[in-house]
Amino acid sequence: MTAPATRRQLSIAAFMMRHGHHVAAWRHPQTDLDSNPFKVFRQQVRNAEAACLDAVFFADSLALTGNIPSLEPLTLLSALAASTEKIGLIGTATTTYNEPYTVARQFASLDQLSDGRAGWNLVTSDNAAEAANFGRDQHVAHAERYARAREFHQVVTGLWDSWQDGALVNDKAGGVLADPSRIRKLDHRGEHFAVAGPLNVTRSPQGRPVVVQAGGSEAGRDLAAATAEVVFTAQPTLAGAQDFYRDIKRRVADKGRHPDALKIMPGLFAVVGASQAEADDKFGELQSLIEPKAGLALLGRMIGNFDLSGYPLDGPLPELPETQDGQRSRQQLLTNLAQGENLSIRQLYERIAGGRGHFTVIGTAQTVADQIEAWFEGGAADGFNFMAPALPGGLDDFLALVVPELQRRGLFRTAYTGTTLRDHLGLQEY
Repeated sequence: MTAPATRRQLSIAAFMMRHGHHVAAWRHPQTDLDSNPFKVFRQQVRNAEAACLDAVFFADSLALTGNIPSLEPLTLLSALAASTEKIGLIGTATTTYNEPYTVARQFASLDQLSDGRAGWNLVTSDNAAEAANFGRDQHVAHAERYARAREFHQVVTGLWDSWQDGALVNDKAGGVLADPSRIRKLDHRGEHFAVAGPLNVTRSPQGRPVVVQAGGSEAGRDLAAATAEVVFTAQPTLAGAQDFYRDIKRRVADKGRHPDALKIMPGLFAVVGASQAEADDKFGELQSLIEPKAGLALLGRMIGNFDLSGYPLDGPLPELPETQDGQRSRQQLLTNLAQGENLSIRQLYERIAGGRGHFTVIGTAQTVADQIEAWFEGGAADGFNFMAPALPGGLDDFLALVVPELQRRGLFRTAYTGTTLRDHLGLQEY
């Protein structure tokens, strides 16, 4: 029986990576290494749109990581905007190695090109290798990165609000293109930035691009509660996800915002099969392709930009100082995992080789849907950011098997009811 249409429904985004999220995805026999990456992404995003997903999401790094090339996300998303009609388009831009006017203009332009489907993933850069590409000997310290991010967000949103509704008149007969009284200069002067404005891009159908964040540290949570509309988070357990969900929603309310003004969407790494045995075999094949150097490099970066090559792979994780240039929340998560289960370095990188510390499910469509429903109904998530193990098969399995099961349960839409990303997510327009 189909559930009532009024039932609260999930938000689902697809977190896209060139080969997939598993560290060995590029070695999978079905992974296409030769085609133009855009053609691969275009087909996958069109498939996600056909399944009515809220959005696709592209992370970014301003340094070569793991020898895996990656396209600049705003360029890619602009091309995808012309190749799709409804699905949201979320891209990453760091506040540490960018300027706010540039970021505001880029995302406002994407929002215009896509008729209101853009989202900005605001990050502070956890990859210390980026610093050297911008003339710095050291990465910007954690506290300074977040102080800069707060002001950066203030400037970007102020620029997005430069053009009021009705500012663009388009009166040919009267000779009036725009009403200057409805175009506001920003004249911002702060600790980190001085920006005059106004922005030279008009408002989009959704008013502003959606602001997304992924910080889990104390500073990250506080910034998200004050500014974000969607939070992507790494939460491997239901209990931990429930604690995070309650904490963020409380902080949002303390900032004077309605708790529903922010959607919490944990990452979900799922390998789906027609049977449990098939799912296990799919995952096992990927695990068998892990190169120790790649696994160790992944763990070192994820745990705070530390070089672990001098430690025995089958020995315990060493005690590490608190990271100054990486993700403190992810460092704590991985340290707790290693200590709680007495994992060696090899066992720890094998554990995170796919989900990187995110919620992981290996099983049938019913099993995956059961877990999604339990988290959604149990106060742990408003939706999920799906992390395909490998492309194209991993995403296609999820779309073909899990999404129909969620739709059958009344947990996910069967058709888009709006046109903007804010419509899909149920967020207010500006």
